[in-house]
Amino acid sequence: MAMAPSGRGALRLRLLLSALKSGPHVPLARPAAAFGTSVTSTKVAVNGVHLHYQRTGEGEHAVLLLPGMLGSGETDFGPQIKNLNKKLFTVVAWDPRGYGHSRPPDRDFPGDFFERDAKDAVDLMKTLKFKKISLLGWSDGGITALIAAAKYPSYIHKMVIWGANAYVTEEDEMIYQGIRDVSKWSEKTKKPLETLYGYDYLAKTCEKWVDGIKQFKHLPDGNICRHLLPLVQCPTLIVHGEKDPLVPRFHADFIHQHVRGSRLHLMPEGKHNLHLRFANEFNKLVEDFLQ
Repeated sequence: MAMAPSGRGALRLRLLLSALKSGPHVPLARPAAAFGTSVTSTKVAVNGVHLHYQRTGEGEHAVLLLPGMLGSGETDFGPQIKNLNKKLFTVVAWDPRGYGHSRPPDRDFPGDFFERDAKDAVDLMKTLKFKKISLLGWSDGGITALIAAAKYPSYIHKMVIWGANAYVTEEDEMIYQGIRDVSKWSEKTKKPLETLYGYDYLAKTCEKWVDGIKQFKHLPDGNICRHLLPLVQCPTLIVHGEKDPLVPRFHADFIHQHVRGSRLHLMPEGKHNLHLRFANEFNKLVEDFLQ
């Protein structure tokens, strides 16, 4: 049985649970007509699975949005799909295999699941005939983006990540345990994902995710992708919410320190979902950086 956390860990866990109770603002997908230009939503065969994606805009600069744990384009990136500049960018929001509408298969978490997502993401964009792309990665999607940028440097133009970590500590493991049971989540947080998945798949997949992310804790230095950070060559912007209850500040600092030439932008009131809560500020930051 888990011991009751103490000290800083307990405080972080209380912050986390209160954040889950207040719930991030998760915009639901709207009909395509509500957007500035149409949003297409379709599937394409990539690496033996059918990956779902949404696409909007007609700009020359292709940008891929990579969602977080259990996430999909529609649950994780409403304000970006709607409001990122459609003249400058072609925006693609994908659902990683086993998430969103990229099912079947059910989501699983082998030791290389982040590498698998990175390959799927890059191969999806190549299948869609984009010559070079930029990445916007949130949380798990930020980890996937880091790996993609390190492994496919000639294909990645620029990258923005937030809420990502390159390794797992004991403090992180305790935070993950705190979100394992989705019945303890707020209705506001749970409802969009329950609508998308049904309660059983949501609950089961969240538990599998916690076990999947905890496996890195047993590797040397809790390594997820810290060994790859020096290989990232593209201009990189790291955004961090100073009130993020899921990803402590030291993770952003570590990535900033080890990705050459990267920029770190702190949002004092930002939590984990800063791109939703402060969408206008975030979108402007991203557009300025990508141009």
